[in-house]
Amino acid sequence: MIEVLSAAANRDVSRETFERLRAYADLLLAENNRQNLIAPKSIPDLWNRHILDGAQLLGVAQGGGSWCDIGSGPGLPGLVIAILGGTPMTLVEPRRLRADFLRGAIEHLGLEHVAVEERRVERLSGQFDFITARAVARLERLFGMACHLAHAETKWILPKGESAKSELDEARATWQGEFCLVPSQTHSGAAIVVAKNVQRRGKQ
Repeated sequence: MIEVLSAAANRDVSRETFERLRAYADLLLAENNRQNLIAPKSIPDLWNRHILDGAQLLGVAQGGGSWCDIGSGPGLPGLVIAILGGTPMTLVEPRRLRADFLRGAIEHLGLEHVAVEERRVERLSGQFDFITARAVARLERLFGMACHLAHAETKWILPKGESAKSELDEARATWQGEFCLVPSQTHSGAAIVVAKNVQRRGKQ
């Protein structure tokens, strides 16, 4: 599994990092008994559906910088990316119970340079080099919610499943920028939307 993770993240994954990912997976499963964080049907395939799925986003990033994970929920994909070295990381999660879980996980795992913002993304300030979000909103709405967090070189790395192309086509009516689709390594037919220099059409 370490070799698979290393290939997905496009960097060497140490035994220590792998054990930290295992500890996170254990925390996630335990908390899932208290609040609905991940679908029960995805639990048998936890590593592929959730851990590797997040690791591949770090591989797509191809570089370092600050990260923002919007609607982080249980830390997917933000905590996975942070454990693998994608820091500094800001996890944006407005729901108190989920934010509490994230703070507890960060402390338990001994993660540095990872912050939790318990608020809606529209109320967050600052700018980031990488922005990711999983199952938060369709692309057109997501860009509108979070464009204030991006600078000209910000890379958006957005797993969108099988709806990636249709969502991108829809978003292009309102937003312009450099867009491409990267096939998912963990789900046949799914894709990751990678975007840069995103701005509303008509804006100079």
